[in-house]
Amino acid sequence: YGSQLDQQVTTCKGLGIFEKFQQSKDSVYFRDGKRRIDFVLSYVEDKDDRKQERRKLYEANMQKAGLELELEDKSESEDGKTFFLKIHAPWEVLATYADVLKIKVPFKVNDIPENREIPVGWLFTPLRLPDHVMHPDPDYFTSSFDSNKHDFFLIEDKETFFPNSTRNRIVYYILSRCPYNKEDRLNKDKRGIKRLLNNGTYTSAFPLHDCRYWVKSRDPNCESERYSLYRYWARFFRFYKEQPLNLVRKYYGEKIGIYFAWLGFYTEMLFYAAVVGLICFIYGVATYDNTVWTKEICDKDIGGEIVMCPLCDKKCGFWKLNSTCNSTWQSHLFDNTATVFFAIFMGIWVTLFLEFWKRRQARLGYEWDLVDFEEEQQRLQLRPEYETKCTSRRLNRVTQEMEPYFPVTSKCARLCLSGATVLFWISLIIASIIGVIAYRLAVFAALASVMKDSPTNKLELVGSLITPQLATSVTASCINFVIIMLLNFLYERVAIWITDMEVPKTHVEYENKLTVKMFLFQFVNYYSSCFYVAFFKGKFVGYPGKYTYMFHISNLRNEECDPGGCLIELTTQLVIVMTGKQVWGNIQEALLPWLKNWWSSRNARSHPESLYSRWEQDYDLQNFSQFGLFYEYLEMVIQFGFITLFVASFPLAPLLALMNNILEVRVDAWKLTTQFRRPVAAKAHSIGAWDEILNLIAVFSVVTNAFIVAFTSDMIPRLVYFYAYHPGTELTMQGYVNNSLSVFKISQISTESTPDPGENPAWFNSSVITTCRYRDYRYPPGHEHEYSHTMQFWHILAAKMAFIIIMEHVVFVVKFFVAWLIPDVPSDVQARVKRERYLVQEYLHNYEVDKLKKQLNQKGEEGQCICPEIAATVKHEVLSECLT
Repeated sequence: YGSQLDQQVTTCKGLGIFEKFQQSKDSVYFRDGKRRIDFVLSYVEDKDDRKQERRKLYEANMQKAGLELELEDKSESEDGKTFFLKIHAPWEVLATYADVLKIKVPFKVNDIPENREIPVGWLFTPLRLPDHVMHPDPDYFTSSFDSNKHDFFLIEDKETFFPNSTRNRIVYYILSRCPYNKEDRLNKDKRGIKRLLNNGTYTSAFPLHDCRYWVKSRDPNCESERYSLYRYWARFFRFYKEQPLNLVRKYYGEKIGIYFAWLGFYTEMLFYAAVVGLICFIYGVATYDNTVWTKEICDKDIGGEIVMCPLCDKKCGFWKLNSTCNSTWQSHLFDNTATVFFAIFMGIWVTLFLEFWKRRQARLGYEWDLVDFEEEQQRLQLRPEYETKCTSRRLNRVTQEMEPYFPVTSKCARLCLSGATVLFWISLIIASIIGVIAYRLAVFAALASVMKDSPTNKLELVGSLITPQLATSVTASCINFVIIMLLNFLYERVAIWITDMEVPKTHVEYENKLTVKMFLFQFVNYYSSCFYVAFFKGKFVGYPGKYTYMFHISNLRNEECDPGGCLIELTTQLVIVMTGKQVWGNIQEALLPWLKNWWSSRNARSHPESLYSRWEQDYDLQNFSQFGLFYEYLEMVIQFGFITLFVASFPLAPLLALMNNILEVRVDAWKLTTQFRRPVAAKAHSIGAWDEILNLIAVFSVVTNAFIVAFTSDMIPRLVYFYAYHPGTELTMQGYVNNSLSVFKISQISTESTPDPGENPAWFNSSVITTCRYRDYRYPPGHEHEYSHTMQFWHILAAKMAFIIIMEHVVFVVKFFVAWLIPDVPSDVQARVKRERYLVQEYLHNYEVDKLKKQLNQKGEEGQCICPEIAATVKHEVLSECLT
């Protein structure tokens, strides 16, 4: 019937129109209703003879590979231009390639009892999903498929034995290696669906979703797994529910399943960090009224009588210390005793997160049959691009077969060009940061001149909080964020190009190379401004008589910290970049795909379901690119860096990340289920190179937080004063503000730094006020060591270095002890893996013996001669069984 209908459709379009109204097009089967559509290719007919010839040869070669094709004429499509080629892989093809790819399939129901009872599990009942959603398939013992042992495996129905994700993975494997040239022309470049998509021969290639996401399929043979995912997983109001990871893995494959497992686990662990960070913030709010130094700054008789030196040349006048009362209060919220505790806590938290994730990953690896996947991946999954571009071949010493390889000289040249490109772009980031610093210096002077009479006080609520320092910091952070996003957009294309140029051998190697390039760039791009504020700003400014200037040749004086300290500026920078990135990321991930899909399907939405075919519905969705998951990981790892590298400056960062990730899980699930075509399933046993990157960030975060507490916050100077320089015999912080400020004689300020006429406030009288104060520990004028560092400065520096060494050693010792204490693989998983391997060997052995007995009995009945060696083997096996 199917072949007759094909002929009639091509010769008579009227019959095609009749079929369009008689049969529902929202189906995942060929017209015969039996053969399942495993993949769809689309193209638009044009006058290019080369494209037509390529399609003709490619489709002929697909049929030679055993695939079955069915064409939907353009008259059947919504736009009247697009052809859809439906592809079905019969059992013989699936069995052959399952053997080649060593796909694991069930041979026996798992009979090992599951002993994982959770204490007070009833408390988590509201978080649970129905069992048929959490465990869509029974638990089986599995073994690599062997096409010669069909009766060994649990094959009840050949059409449903391989899940749909496995079917589309096998078909894509064939499509990516199928040539589109004639057999007599040995051009290895002309192969693979990827090249045909790039040159416009086909417009798209994708597997089908099994139904519409908001309603079950009317076909009783269709699983409607997409509907289940949307109902139980991809809606925001399900944010408190557990994720159906087994169903995600079954529908999308292990690679996407591992990502959502990691994202969910990361979000769970963020809860504990967010709670502790919130407690530290509350502690800062509660203790504000008890801090002596903030009271002294805000006191009009203490801070109101201290005249501070100008913060910039010419355009900045003298000012009083109590004008920084608000910024001092803001700084205390984050710069308090709890900061040290939280920095140490986060160093231990990140170790617990990584170690427990290894255990979770090991359990998933066992449950999803990924225990031995790494070796299979390296051996079997060569990239088609590598096979086509490698013209040289050599003998593999292990397999004793000829294999493609790249000459060392060519590989080195490509790596050098790649490294030079990455260095160039990193230099571009550094240049942009220097530009932002120059903007800070120039704009601060201008704002200080404009805002000297405090015109912003007229603004309600926030007017009194706006200072030249704050305005400069906020605008510079926003400009820096825009530059970051622009450079990201440009560099992504460059990173993909240079990785393609290197021609990695396997898919894993390709992803790892791209991951390293992208993260190295993103690390410098996102974190460089935070590193500048944390470790460089305000550290090399000199003193009023001898200021340090940018590049030593410009008139831009090195930037000083906010009067409340550099920590509050680091917090501002962190909040703007981190929050801005998360908001922009959600807009890109959710809003833009939705708008594109809404626009592309605006006409088709008015058609009834029977006329809007399943392949056209998916064709109107956005394509989930091969880098889609890569960008999701990158986004989360960059966020992980923000909440670990600089968390000492902003304890609320884990809370912001937690709220974002609760939304992120459901947004990612929603867009994948409703806005994107079904991705080709892929296997992965771990999160790949991201695991090593997370470990490096974890180690580096201990160092950065120790330096932030020591050099960016005022914690150490306060402690040194409290224990060594306090007045009287009792431990007290009274007098700390006066002690932390040095004195400078105004008459000694150079003419280049003296404020212009009119820049000084009305209360300043030069004949009465002869000295000003600045943040540093230097001897006063008239001292024999005038303006050189005091002994207290060196004591504080020694205390800072001691604190860094002690904190790093304490945290690293605890980290390594925790890592040693927690095994990477749970003991029950190790036992189950060993048990399964033993049972697989035993069942295979018994299967071979039984098969051999049947052959011998059959030959004996037929009177054929039996080889003595075989007879002896069987006799030995039977005797062993009898003895047992």
